[in-house]
Amino acid sequence: MDDTPFERLINVQSYSDEELRELADRLSAEERDISKRRRLLHGEIDILRAEIVRRLREKHSAGAGLVDNGDVAALTDILSGKTRREQPKPKM
Repeated sequence: MDDTPFERLINVQSYSDEELRELADRLSAEERDISKRRRLLHGEIDILRAEIVRRLREKHSAGAGLVDNGDVAALTDILSGKTRREQPKPKM
């Protein structure tokens, strides 16, 4: 019963009742594991975003700008399709 998902569905009628139950149990357990991992990742992302917002607020409260000139230049390069690797290297 180590078929690909597509093969499992094509061959579903050939499985015994026990094999179907085992497969359903195994896939349910896998789905629970994936869901748990997804929830943990979402929580971690939420914490990181909250920290970014906190730092930006702190920066703004201190009178600093929220966007640096380097940020604008990097965004311009990204939008124009340039990457940092494509930019000429300074000559020594």
